[in-house]
Amino acid sequence: MSDFNNYGGSEEEYASVRKFVAETETNPDNFESWENLIKACEALDGGLNRNSSPQALSTIRDAYDRLLLKFPLFFGYWKKYADLEFNIAGPESAEMVYERGCASITNSVDLWTDYCSFKMETTHDPTLVRELFERGATFAGLDFLAHPFWDKYIEYEERQEAQDRIFAIHARIIRIPLHQYARYYERFRTLSHTQPLTEVVSADILAKFQAEVAAEAAAYGGAERPELEVERDVRGKIDAMYYEVFTQTQNEVSKRWTYESENKRPYFHVTELEHSQLNNWRKYLDFEETEGDFNRIVSLYERCLVTCAFYDEFWYRYARWMAEQSGKEEEVRNIYIRASTLFVPISRPGIRMQWAYFEESCGRVDIALDIHAAILVKLPDCVEVIISWANLERRQNGTEAAIQVLKDQIDAPTVDLYTKAALVAEWAILLWKGKNSTEEARAVFLKNVQWYADSRIFWDKWFQLELEQATPDKEAETQQAERIKHVFDEFRSRSRLPAPVKRELAQVYMNYLVQRGGKDAMKDFLAVDRQMFGPASVATASKSATGAKENGASLGELDADSQRKAQTRYLNFYEAHPEANAEAQGSADPN
Repeated sequence: MSDFNNYGGSEEEYASVRKFVAETETNPDNFESWENLIKACEALDGGLNRNSSPQALSTIRDAYDRLLLKFPLFFGYWKKYADLEFNIAGPESAEMVYERGCASITNSVDLWTDYCSFKMETTHDPTLVRELFERGATFAGLDFLAHPFWDKYIEYEERQEAQDRIFAIHARIIRIPLHQYARYYERFRTLSHTQPLTEVVSADILAKFQAEVAAEAAAYGGAERPELEVERDVRGKIDAMYYEVFTQTQNEVSKRWTYESENKRPYFHVTELEHSQLNNWRKYLDFEETEGDFNRIVSLYERCLVTCAFYDEFWYRYARWMAEQSGKEEEVRNIYIRASTLFVPISRPGIRMQWAYFEESCGRVDIALDIHAAILVKLPDCVEVIISWANLERRQNGTEAAIQVLKDQIDAPTVDLYTKAALVAEWAILLWKGKNSTEEARAVFLKNVQWYADSRIFWDKWFQLELEQATPDKEAETQQAERIKHVFDEFRSRSRLPAPVKRELAQVYMNYLVQRGGKDAMKDFLAVDRQMFGPASVATASKSATGAKENGASLGELDADSQRKAQTRYLNFYEAHPEANAEAQGSADPN
């Protein structure tokens, strides 16, 4: 924002501006603060005009730029900004604002109509004005509510007294399913009767109708007919042809009417949409995709993503649909860029990760890596993104590269303890599944349990490791049972997770006992059931041999005998598996 301290005017004059600037910086999603900021800036110097101070003009421009960077789909504010620039700097500055606005909200009927109206009044070269109208027609002309734009285009050509162009515009419009399609057809029909036949239809169609009229006259053996009668009959056939066009357009309007009538908010706003509105967009897109007209489908998606810009599902859907069309790689990329850089908050990184996967699929691995790194600048603790980054490295450079990513993040000071726990668990899974080294994976869990015992995901992954081991013979089954019981005992003795979570994890062990346990498994099952699900009096009386309390205890809370037994278990394991001990020593101490 502008440096108010360098302004020589009254300090009080900028007090409200400072206040609302602070509010927008504290909570940029609060649109009311932005509205108040614009109003406060507009009141500077007693009301802005071309003679206002440079500081005041810089302040209002900065406010508009920041607002429209945050909310680029507010077409009304682009119009206000353009009007301001026109008043204080002239048409060239206003046109630059309009160009920025139309680039930000490409399908806005209102903004294109305002821009073209501005161009009509400030430009005397018809070629430039018509070029702008044609650009607007490309981006917004198919909108069901595009009649204000088309009316403005027709108004301009009427000013130019270009009857041929007026007729040509109507000939285009009658084929578009618009809200006010009928009145355009009536005007077209009237105009067609005043145009030469060569202007009303193509030469081929005209020749065909003239031949049909001649053949019909010959069939009745009539003498040569007057030219006006022949023309009348030909125009009758032309009318019938265009009536079929009208009927087809009417049918297309009828098919869309239900969806359009349910669209209660066809513009962008920061407030949430009702579920019924979202569902209506889903159904409308389903319908238009079934119809199969590429341009109409794109037009509807662009309309949808003005109203539903903050809803990830529609960006995903648009990208997936576009990717299914042949040769549309750049269009898909543009969808992801718009979603990621303008509309979907970074607190929901899924669409950005999808963009990274798309770039990787296109061979642009460096871009995919940069996208992950950019997300982590804002969300350094995002487990999902870090794991996605590690797996990208695994796919491209192997398991060791992936593990290195996890180790670097575990050591990073910006990553909290619970994130580290999830990354350690993922590291172990990579060793198991990526390197096919179960012992190394198990060693990572054993070494790090002392730091991450209060992480749900840590225990989930450790249970997964042991539960999914192959058991080709009885001895392997026995070893697996011992290891799973060991994990459960460690969990019971070390974890301080909430009681409901502990019960859920205990259920994993109990399910194993039911489904894969041996002859005596039900003894353990019932003991765990009493300890974890029984009343407090039963659970207290049934404490495990490690001395853990029902609500969980850390290693430091165990009595000396229990600590000695736990340490003995670790020493015995590492003595039996020296290779596991070596790998475990490489784990990062979070402290």
